[in-house]
Amino acid sequence: MQIEGLNALVAGGASGLGAATARGLSAAGARVTIADLNAERGTALAEEIGAEFITTDVTSEADVAAAVKHAAADEGLRISVSCAGIGPAEKTAGRKGPHSLDVFETVIRVNLIGSFNVLRLAAASMLDNTPDEAGERGVHINTASIAAYDGQIGQVAYSASKGGIVGLTLPAARDLAQSGIRVCAIAPGLFDTPLLAGLPEEVRTSLGATVPFPPRLGRPDEYAALALHIVSNTMLNGEVIRLDGALRMAPR
Repeated sequence: MQIEGLNALVAGGASGLGAATARGLSAAGARVTIADLNAERGTALAEEIGAEFITTDVTSEADVAAAVKHAAADEGLRISVSCAGIGPAEKTAGRKGPHSLDVFETVIRVNLIGSFNVLRLAAASMLDNTPDEAGERGVHINTASIAAYDGQIGQVAYSASKGGIVGLTLPAARDLAQSGIRVCAIAPGLFDTPLLAGLPEEVRTSLGATVPFPPRLGRPDEYAALALHIVSNTMLNGEVIRLDGALRMAPR
């Protein structure tokens, strides 16, 4: 699918991986709608790159429906990327007692249910598109994590949420295949995002050194480059792609 001139939605697009993806899509000529809870950052980025912003809670059906409708205006939604997520750490059980059920439910709701909410509503909108020359109506990209495979101590909720994204990718792609809508996911490793921004620089450097090659934290623009390639490469479908420099996470 050629990106130039197409409508694109980036959920969680105000910062981190989502912001880099919004920048990349805009630079490639897409008409980008940024959907995020952070109105200050989202509006500033939209103004900077010539996009539009709509305040969106990915767990809200009404919010996401409004964002999809906004992004689909005029010529239909063709590209959808979901990057919204949270990652609090807590052990299954320990000296402080059992893992908080509220925390676990919140992580699942934001990361997994929120991602599916964007996928299902974006796909429903894409069904109305006229197929392009390749028979394609649209493409959706979710954000998983290598924690889906190599979850560390304290990541039980986060890993479960990202594992769910891995698990739904193939059946969702199969559901939508006859309609010419592709579904993929990217599973990033250690990336320089707001989730790691609060750590001391020496800790960030030591984390990056654990990556076999390149021995550094990933850059958000590298995630964006892969997302844009998935959009452009019609044969990529139903796949979860690890983007991790060959990293396999240790228990801690």
